[in-house]
Amino acid sequence: MDGVCSGADGADGASSVSLELLKQKMADFAKERNWEQYHFPRNLLLALVGEVGELAEIFQWRGEVPKGCPDWKERDKVHLGEELADVLLYLVRLSDICGVDLGAAALRKIELNAIKYPAPAADTENKN
Repeated sequence: MDGVCSGADGADGASSVSLELLKQKMADFAKERNWEQYHFPRNLLLALVGEVGELAEIFQWRGEVPKGCPDWKERDKVHLGEELADVLLYLVRLSDICGVDLGAAALRKIELNAIKYPAPAADTENKN
């Protein structure tokens, strides 16, 4: 899990994992344990909120953390990666159960945000 904060690729190429693969793995995981009976939107949302709380707890008393988490111990970075993964996995599972294509929804939201918050026009004047 080295490099979780810095965005480095893991040895297994984890940075290129697709949402579709995660969706399938989560569905298989739930089915193998007979947990599908509990995976309703409300339950998954509450579990997601709990995981977001655990993620927030990691940052609670650290103040501002520089990009890349340069002063963090390796075990703290590993813990951060685990909590980020929990949030992602519950989000992927929730979107699957709700029938939402999370990737398409995210791309659409980026487009909507670009309209709502347009980039400033490039300044063509030469300012000295």
